[in-house]
Amino acid sequence: MLGVGLARPVAAQQLKPERRAQAADTTRKDVLLGEVVVSASKVEESILQSPVTVEKLNPRQLRLTPAPSFFDAIEHVKGVQVITPSLSFKVINARGFTNTTNVRFVQLVDGVDNQAPHIGGPIGNVLGPSDLDIGTVEIVPGTAAALYGLNAINGLANFTTKNPFLTEGLSVQQKTGINHLNDHNTGVHPFSETSIRYAKALTPKLAFKVNGTYLRGYDWIANDQTELNPNGNATTGLFGADNPARDPVNSYGNESSDRSTLNLGGKNYQIARTGYNEQEVVDYHLQTIRYDAALHYKLTPHAELAYTYRGAILDNVYQRSNRFRLEDYRLQQHALQLTSPVVQARVYFTQENTGKSYNLRSAAENLDRSFKPDAQWNQEYTAAWNAAVGQGQTVAQAHATARRAADTGRLQPGTSEFRQRLSALADINNWDQGAALRVEAEMLHAEGQVNIGQALRQDGGSGLPAWADLLVGADHRTYFIQPDGNYFINPEKGQDPYSTLTYGKTGGFVQAGAHLFADKVRLTATLRADKNDYFSTRFNPRLTAVYSPTQHHNFRVSYQSGYRFPSLFEGFSNVNSGQVKRIGGLRVMSSGVFENSYLRSSIDAFNTAVTASINANTSSASPAEKRQQAIAQNQGRLVKNPYTYLRPEYVKSLEMGYKAALLAEGRLLLDADFYYNSYRDFIAQVEAYVPNTTASDLNGIATALNSRATQDRYRLWTNAQSKVYNYGGSLGLRYDVASGYLAGANVTYARLDRTESGDGLEDGFNTPHWAYNLSLGNEKAYKNFGFGLNYRWQARYYSQTFLVNGYVPAYRTLDAQISFKATTPNLRFKLGASNVLNNYYVSFLGGPSVGGLYYLSVTYGL
Repeated sequence: MLGVGLARPVAAQQLKPERRAQAADTTRKDVLLGEVVVSASKVEESILQSPVTVEKLNPRQLRLTPAPSFFDAIEHVKGVQVITPSLSFKVINARGFTNTTNVRFVQLVDGVDNQAPHIGGPIGNVLGPSDLDIGTVEIVPGTAAALYGLNAINGLANFTTKNPFLTEGLSVQQKTGINHLNDHNTGVHPFSETSIRYAKALTPKLAFKVNGTYLRGYDWIANDQTELNPNGNATTGLFGADNPARDPVNSYGNESSDRSTLNLGGKNYQIARTGYNEQEVVDYHLQTIRYDAALHYKLTPHAELAYTYRGAILDNVYQRSNRFRLEDYRLQQHALQLTSPVVQARVYFTQENTGKSYNLRSAAENLDRSFKPDAQWNQEYTAAWNAAVGQGQTVAQAHATARRAADTGRLQPGTSEFRQRLSALADINNWDQGAALRVEAEMLHAEGQVNIGQALRQDGGSGLPAWADLLVGADHRTYFIQPDGNYFINPEKGQDPYSTLTYGKTGGFVQAGAHLFADKVRLTATLRADKNDYFSTRFNPRLTAVYSPTQHHNFRVSYQSGYRFPSLFEGFSNVNSGQVKRIGGLRVMSSGVFENSYLRSSIDAFNTAVTASINANTSSASPAEKRQQAIAQNQGRLVKNPYTYLRPEYVKSLEMGYKAALLAEGRLLLDADFYYNSYRDFIAQVEAYVPNTTASDLNGIATALNSRATQDRYRLWTNAQSKVYNYGGSLGLRYDVASGYLAGANVTYARLDRTESGDGLEDGFNTPHWAYNLSLGNEKAYKNFGFGLNYRWQARYYSQTFLVNGYVPAYRTLDAQISFKATTPNLRFKLGASNVLNNYYVSFLGGPSVGGLYYLSVTYGL
């Protein structure tokens, strides 16, 4: 099923001598001693002698995996954490501080970044290779910024595709399956994915390939009804279903910005609009169309020039702070690459258009407001409550009666009127009135590197000793945003707000290495410099050492640092969202707001205390007098915003490891690593409100902050003031049995060590302390029948996000497949399932429940 050997390989006599040897002896081609990687040092090197931790999925492992795709198989890699916001959108991370936007972990395809420009991270694998075209996967857990400078402070993954010179022919794959078995939210739904690949060497120097994939299915459903505001009316004794300010996790339109404080019967109550469940405002049908074409030309036997075009159109659910329906979302990318032993260069251009996408929370909020504005709804609620109490109803009963009365005429899910209004709101590009996500963004990247040591030594040169290496590289990247007036504007003085906004960076590195003591000791030193717009130059060093007393035993240690610069979204966002203005943290966007605002957390505490004081006041004073007394008593709770404009995130990392190839021919791989990281300046969001008043005294400011009508609300991108330390390690075993069995086991430990000067604004660690994976497979367990098993368990962990905080329960999954390889015709069948036991779980709070996906794949090719 997966991307190995699915098309006709070239004849062995056409390969280089070392590849002919591998092709002639298939029993040895996967033995670890022969495996090489490039991602760790940007040069080809033995996986055993890599100076930092690097994980690799080779062709055989990809064939054996029971995961539905090669991308899903990454979840079983040592040291990797994967979360699932959608059936067709998974997020890869390593070593802690996971979130749904993947901003600290980079994904490359043949060295090309496949991020969506305005997000600053990839949308799963929608711009990546298909299962038919994947060759190998390399993952570097831990910072790789010193070499790549792509915000890869938690790691990177590099997907290498098949070269059309080496793998020709037609390959076709059909996967058909089902999911949502025993799902109380919906019935069983079909799943289908069709892929095709064709490659041809037209001449000894010219070759091409084309790929296409069409995926359809029904997304996993998010329906967590956990209450986020259980104590919203604690001072009046209203809890649970009686709480008129209820805010379930996956119900939208009843968040804090959708609540009002109403004085009813002499007491203050928090009252939320009714809102809608996620299922009522989203279409869970998903579709992904991916396509790519590449033209390769051999300049010399060892130098190749390649042009690649990739494109994708997708409909699915995506999550950031809120959840979104991505609809007719389009990405395309042009890449030109030169590869040779001495020079590597690439330039690529990525375009993003969010199409007809929309924000689910904003859609729900404005469905309520479009049928009846807050002021009218509150007025009707108040009148109905007073009438109900006058008729002898209890306070709780009166609130229920008041809601029914105020909701008269409310749009009902499933009706034609509801669908029409939702469609209209999804096309209004202002989240205070509609829900549209309308972004057009582009990214232009150019980079090159020269292996000076190789250049000086080739053709018999002797300019550099054989024991020394020298590698230099440089890159430049510019983002282009076409402002829409809502999500982005051009903030520069003198510029039309709708003129193109640009954001760029330039960087470079130099890496020197030495092979000493008969190649038993390998040392490298790397220094990288990056200059981003709006920031001064930052430097990242990396020092590594590998000690190999024998070819089979390798000890490594490294120290490095890395910076993550703000993404477009973090730096320049300009969004009206639920009566809160979200603005980027660069000074050009938020000048004056930081200096004049108060923390929303302190305003909430202040207003809660004011409400409690009013409700506890039994005097004969008027409501206005009670309010002013309560404000005066509690105004000291207000805290001026201590945060300021954005700085880059920074990490320092120390890593040690041991890798050994044991037993005959190195069939047993043992890999252990330990790391210790320190972070500062986490890029995060803070809510802070500016009092809309001319008063300069605290009482005047407090009075303004006690009323929504007299304050300007902001959500600001800034930096946490905390210093955070975390550590962890992993141990992996892989045993390649001579009889064809491949067994594996790995365990990963991750721990938040401590937080100094913690302000609660730093990103949540969002990572289980323990996770382990077990695997076993054989392509020919009995004649042409094979199988593959993967078992994963991870501990529960505490999750902190802008949407919801709480514990993610521990979960375990079993993936399984059986396969059959027919020789005539050239077919491979695989019957498999991910989460075969169908134990529903959530990988992060606020996300969907993930059940079993059962599939049959038929592949024609090899």
